[in-house]
Amino acid sequence: MADVVVARLRAAGCVFAEDEAALLIEAGDRWSSGELLDDLVARRCAGEPLEHVVGWARFCGLRIAVGPGVFVPRRRSEFLVQTAARVGRGAAVVVDLCCGAAPVATALAVRLPGAVVHAADIDPAQISYARRNLAPFGDRARVHEGDLFEALPAGLRGRVDLLVANAPYVPTSAIATLPAEARAHEPLASLDGGVDGLAVQRRIVAGAPRWLAPGGHLLIETSAGQADATLAAFDVAGFDAWVVADDDLEATVVVGCGLG
Repeated sequence: MADVVVARLRAAGCVFAEDEAALLIEAGDRWSSGELLDDLVARRCAGEPLEHVVGWARFCGLRIAVGPGVFVPRRRSEFLVQTAARVGRGAAVVVDLCCGAAPVATALAVRLPGAVVHAADIDPAQISYARRNLAPFGDRARVHEGDLFEALPAGLRGRVDLLVANAPYVPTSAIATLPAEARAHEPLASLDGGVDGLAVQRRIVAGAPRWLAPGGHLLIETSAGQADATLAAFDVAGFDAWVVADDDLEATVVVGCGLG
């Protein structure tokens, strides 16, 4: 069976056919149906993201539930989690904006066991997956649907110790250059950051000071080429801010500390 699946995947252009075949077979075995496996392989061969097909993505050592219409977490975003866990050690209230399926919020809930983690997104389909991923944490994790800060309970204003966001930062003109898997199967709102890619980032940075606790931190994932512009937005909002990067993950994060 494995050889047949590998051959089909290779013919469809899947570079890591052996690894993908193992995951597809595992997913098919969960329902003990050869017909289901055939359907899964067909979906993957048609170009659907592997994570959507098998129903989960690996992120920070966790299995994050995802599915059709959901943004697939990128490995580079693990650096956002690592940096947030370090600067937010001891945080009591954590907020993840533009959470998608909540991979960042889930990983932070694991790493910051003393914190209550809030995750928010405007997309109902992704919110359903966020609730599923954060359900094991019970009252320590809460999911809100709405547009950025409008989604949050008013009682959080001025109390957030750690605010993180992997907001969309691809310029509109560059969407067409993304891999077909992303363009065809992930929500555009999770990819398109506006004319220069920073429209949503700027809204988050501008609104953050009203929500952060004194000495709280804001962290936003960005790209190496956009880091200076993201940093400038932090400066305008009155943050003491700096850029950190991980070359291995090709990841860049801007960190800001509130001055209040």
